[in-house]
Amino acid sequence: MLGVLNLAMPFFLLIFLGYASGRVTKISTEGLTWMNFFILYLALPALFFQLLSETPFEELAEFDFVFATTTATFIAFILAFGIGWLRNGGVIKVSTVQALVGSYSNVGYMGPGVTLAVLGQAAAVPTALILCFDTILLFILVPLLMQIGGREDQPISKTLWLILISIARHPFIIAVAAGILAAAVEFKPPVMIDTLLTFLRSAAAPCALFAMGVTIALQPARRFPEELPFLLIVKLILHPVLAYGLLTMIGGIDPLWVFAAVLMASLPPAANVYVLAQQYQVYIERASTAVLVGTIGSVFTVPIAIYLIKSGYLG
Repeated sequence: MLGVLNLAMPFFLLIFLGYASGRVTKISTEGLTWMNFFILYLALPALFFQLLSETPFEELAEFDFVFATTTATFIAFILAFGIGWLRNGGVIKVSTVQALVGSYSNVGYMGPGVTLAVLGQAAAVPTALILCFDTILLFILVPLLMQIGGREDQPISKTLWLILISIARHPFIIAVAAGILAAAVEFKPPVMIDTLLTFLRSAAAPCALFAMGVTIALQPARRFPEELPFLLIVKLILHPVLAYGLLTMIGGIDPLWVFAAVLMASLPPAANVYVLAQQYQVYIERASTAVLVGTIGSVFTVPIAIYLIKSGYLG
């Protein structure tokens, strides 16, 4: 068990350092904006491009894996949406943010660091695929449901167009697509560019985890929602169970990929849940609480997932 804690706790300690720094210091949030830009547009894209471009192309065409993991996220979204719907009397916009709490893992900031540390470089491809297709799924669901909620002025055709633009411009998706293309044509970047990519990818995980802690610390006063325990049960327990169950049911998938999917699904709600709540001006303080409490809860659930993997109970 000590080995499991040695793997898991540095990630949470780095988040805590970010949280403590955000609470204690009086630094402007403008610095955090630049750090988030560095993480989202440079460091993490460099990580995914470099790892995917070095992977044999035939290993990337795992459509069964993509189907199973995306379906698991979709089912978790529906379950959490249902919980929210029953709790808030059928308000679609609120239920949508609650559904994100129950399904949107912190795949960007925590995912690569956790899976690569626990499973090694071979986990890069499943991690990138989950990040890419979960992002596409939620980029589609959230704007559509907000539109159906009846409070958006723009027509559905414009909403669909904006969804396509958002997906096409997302730096993670661009990096994954570029990495797959590079693998297909066996492109090798010049040494100086490859070294730059290595510098950037090395900064990705520590910067992302620290920034996540600061982000949580700078969120507003929190209100604890009564439905939160049920949403977090879906996120931290049912989501990884769904991912494992669907992948096992399909069969024939590399166990390491299954483990990566379980780890990604066991992560807490993404900080972007709070960002989206702000964007749509709904469930803002409670989304802030959900990210904080979910991250605290994952201090227990992520090590359990690592223990089950390392002990052979999942494979």
